[in-house]
Amino acid sequence: MYVIVFAMIAAFLALRLYGVLGKRTGHEQQPLARTAEDRPAVAAAPRTIDVTPEPRELANRNIDPRAEAGLRAIVAGEPGFDVGMFLGGARSAYRMILEAFWKGDEATLAELTEDSVHAAFAEAIAMRREAGETLDNRLVTIERAVISDASVQGREARITVRFDADIAAVTRNAEGQVVAGSLTDAVETHDVWTFARTLKSQDPNWRLADTDEA
Repeated sequence: MYVIVFAMIAAFLALRLYGVLGKRTGHEQQPLARTAEDRPAVAAAPRTIDVTPEPRELANRNIDPRAEAGLRAIVAGEPGFDVGMFLGGARSAYRMILEAFWKGDEATLAELTEDSVHAAFAEAIAMRREAGETLDNRLVTIERAVISDASVQGREARITVRFDADIAAVTRNAEGQVVAGSLTDAVETHDVWTFARTLKSQDPNWRLADTDEA
């Protein structure tokens, strides 16, 4: 009898609990909103960035436009030719030839110049010696070296270079006295020299073939 009564009471309580717990009252804790960190990342669509290409320098500032065709012909005749290396060598030759002429070093001049130019230098050196004069010159700086012309005839290539330089020049007499010029005041000089070489020859050196003033 007691067992039946307790069973009925238990069933009644179970029904009451279901009536309360099994229904939503509106006060239950709502699920938390998911933060940006919790939400799955959405791949952003790639953006196209318009980049303006930097302008390229089309023309070499050390080459006059009228020399371009001749230089292309030289490259065609000798693909290993390099304008930058040539200009570097031309600068060195300019200094070496001037210093050899000032000192009266005909042997060096013979190596760096063609016969006609060497003969002109040798004549000027002989006249200077006869007058008992010496040159005490100094190449201060080469401001600029520009290829102003170039050509190919057969296998003979010629390149003309304009040199803008500052030179301190002094002429002394037999007693060593200064008769012209000054070592403290450099003079602007503008020389136009033409170098020549036979393409594809065993000798890689360019020799001075002509000189002029700009």
